[in-house]
Amino acid sequence: MATSKPIHSFKTPCEQCPLRPLPHFREFSRDELEFVSHFKRGELAVDAGSTILVEGAHSAHLFTVLAGWGFRYKMLEDGRRQILNYIMPGDLIGLQGTIAGEMQHSVEALSSVSLCVFERDRLMTLYNKHPSLAFDITWIAAREERILDEHLLSIGRRTALERAAYLIAFLFERGRQLSLFNGRKFIPITQQHIADTLGLSIVHTNKTLKKLSERRLIRWQEGGCEVLNGEELMAIAGWEGLGEGKRPFI
Repeated sequence: MATSKPIHSFKTPCEQCPLRPLPHFREFSRDELEFVSHFKRGELAVDAGSTILVEGAHSAHLFTVLAGWGFRYKMLEDGRRQILNYIMPGDLIGLQGTIAGEMQHSVEALSSVSLCVFERDRLMTLYNKHPSLAFDITWIAAREERILDEHLLSIGRRTALERAAYLIAFLFERGRQLSLFNGRKFIPITQQHIADTLGLSIVHTNKTLKKLSERRLIRWQEGGCEVLNGEELMAIAGWEGLGEGKRPFI
């Protein structure tokens, strides 16, 4: 782990977690809430552009995103980057390192990010004593697989315009569910992030996004993309949305 602020002992009480009131998340039972409150070791503040986890690293911690945006990615030796997926509040990161022994990808913050910190060595206690929470972790992993399936379909079979429309619609729908937009529907990504996600050159990406802008579906501003018509973006991509009911988080 690198370029992040030290873990501090202060922590938002799980009973007062800002994610719990959101209708998108399932409620904890009293026993589950008590366990998670003790499982959590602290919080970590990360600045925009900082690395949260590094490919090949052995991290002693798991993290749940409490606030902010980030992304998971892999690098080739020549510096080319493939963004795999984006992380938002409620997402669990570092599980792969817990299971495989080391991280197989890196994680970077798009905006300022707050993380809840858990010791991975205590994860087995969760499996032994709280099978409902263990199922939640399985559900989270299966959901990540489903999202990656859709991303792979997009890269493999959608046109450049459809790919761009899908990605922005996906990020917009996730952000909307999590109440991340305060009036302005603004996603903190650059055109380089989109190019590295879609497997397109920056020139091709710029031309493609210009078409969406000309249709008044998006507006590019300094530091990100404002979504003007999410439904039309979904229609262009042929994407029916996230299709989720209530989901768990740890």
